[in-house]
Amino acid sequence: MISTIVSRQFVVGPDDIDELEHVNNRVYLRWMEEIAREASAQGGWDSARYFKDGDGVWVSREHWVEYLRPCRLGETVTVYTWVQGFSGHASLRRYAMKNGAGKLCCTAATEWNYVNLRTRRSEDIPAELAACFEVIAPDDARLKALGIARGLRYAPDAALLGGGADKAAG
Repeated sequence: MISTIVSRQFVVGPDDIDELEHVNNRVYLRWMEEIAREASAQGGWDSARYFKDGDGVWVSREHWVEYLRPCRLGETVTVYTWVQGFSGHASLRRYAMKNGAGKLCCTAATEWNYVNLRTRRSEDIPAELAACFEVIAPDDARLKALGIARGLRYAPDAALLGGGADKAAG
């Protein structure tokens, strides 16, 4: 199985709203983690497999979030995710969110590090694991067709932006 662009819908509930009457920042991060886990499971690596068959797990190193417009109570938000690149022990996972009107409301990224469960240190992503995820280039036509193609406005490790040419060593 190979995980590509994965999507999931979330309905904004009362507990998701903050004092400004829009979705709180922590909720976007929760959605990002939930869909990242779902995408990994679709690639054949659910949480149980990491602990049973693997030597390591993904640990978030950094998150970048760009809010474009607010999401409000009762709205259905579609969250998309895909892997943009691998390099050594790191993976850049991208996210895009669209509100019920189909407008892009948020883009984000997480740099995930692969950490050995025994040593608790980063190590290169095993080739078997990396092979379960399609690397989606920033200019991929599928992102454009979904209306979620948008460049990043931060500077992560340059090797992660290359679209996966430096796939995980292992």
